[in-house]
Parts: sequence; C-alpha cells; structure tokens
Amino acid sequence: MYPSVSKIFPGENYTLIIDFDNGESGKLDMKPFLEFGVFQRLKDHNAFMQVRVAFDTIEWDSGVDLDPEFVYTKCQGIKRAQQDAPVDARTSRG
Repeated sequence: MYPSVSKIFPGENYTLIIDFDNGESGKLDMKPFLEFGVFQRLKDHNAFMQVRVAFDTIEWDSGVDLDPEFVYTKCQGIKRAQQDAPVDARTSRG
C-alpha cells in the first residue's frame, strides 16, 4: 500500500510539491503527461493551479485525478520530514 497525499502545493512549470501521510515529501513533474488524453486539460495554467487533495490522492477541478500509486512512484526526491533530535536529559541543564 502506498502512502496517502496529505498536502499539495502547485509549483512553477507544472510541478507539484506533495506531502504524504508517512512524513515523506517529493516533487511531481506533470509536464511529460500534458500531451495525453484528459491531462491536456491541465495545460491551461489556471486549470493546473486548481489542484487539491481528494481522499488519498490528487484531483483538479477539471475532473482529472491521479492514482495514489502513480503519484508516489513518480515523485522525485522523496524525503522524510526532518525531526529534531531528542534532547538527552543527562546533558541538558536547566
């Protein structure tokens, strides 16, 4: 099972910055897909910017949506969210 999309941010040049519910995030470049089928609707920049999280994946107002597996596997630079290192009570003063 693939992680669910928790947040989506449309970026420049038809890219999406995506946060997943497992703490990972990545960038999805949609340009290679804009010449095919329903994805042609997203060539209109205003239509592309109307993206949102729906259930566990991404959809646009134009009716285009993406399979969660596709979103996760096509994301580049998947990174786990940075977490602060725990403070060792023996070395902290205060």
